[in-house]
Amino acid sequence: MTRDDLAGSVVVVARDLIGCTIRHGDTAGTIVETEAYHESEPASHAYVGRTARSVTLFGRPGTAYVYFSYGMHALLNVVCEREGVGAAVLIRALEPIDGIGVMRERRGLVRDEDLCSGPGKLTQALGIGLELNKTDLFDGPIRLGPPAGPRPEVLVGTRIGITKAPELLWRFAAAGSRHISRPWPPGAREALEAA
Repeated sequence: MTRDDLAGSVVVVARDLIGCTIRHGDTAGTIVETEAYHESEPASHAYVGRTARSVTLFGRPGTAYVYFSYGMHALLNVVCEREGVGAAVLIRALEPIDGIGVMRERRGLVRDEDLCSGPGKLTQALGIGLELNKTDLFDGPIRLGPPAGPRPEVLVGTRIGITKAPELLWRFAAAGSRHISRPWPPGAREALEAA
């Protein structure tokens, strides 16, 4: 995974990030679920244009966009497409691979499957906060890395937790993963064939 790989369509990047790794300090995980967001659709923070909050989305591919959701949870996004286009991939879930003991301390005594099975859970487990917004994912404290093994089969479905443009098939997950944020609906495999 290189910066050039992130400069393409946000939907393609969201799919291609499945199987890649995210590392922060002594903790790391394999990306098993993502969602794409683009300035052209109303669920994206970039839809309203450049604001103090959204300006990061229009930056260099490979920049971390970290924001608070409902004033409670930091969420990690990978900025993509070319500079000037507001697009990012939300990292929805990871399969923990390093620093599981540290993750347990940060998250409490939960099952491995629940440590990073949601966008707020994974940032808590990895110790990622708002101070890491606008940092570089290749040279900064959060590192985006290549796949840790063979790329999994990827399921495609609709995004969740949003009310605007929920019909878009812009959610991706590693087939068979026990670490995704919630079970996939029937028909997800069929959506894969249509994508």
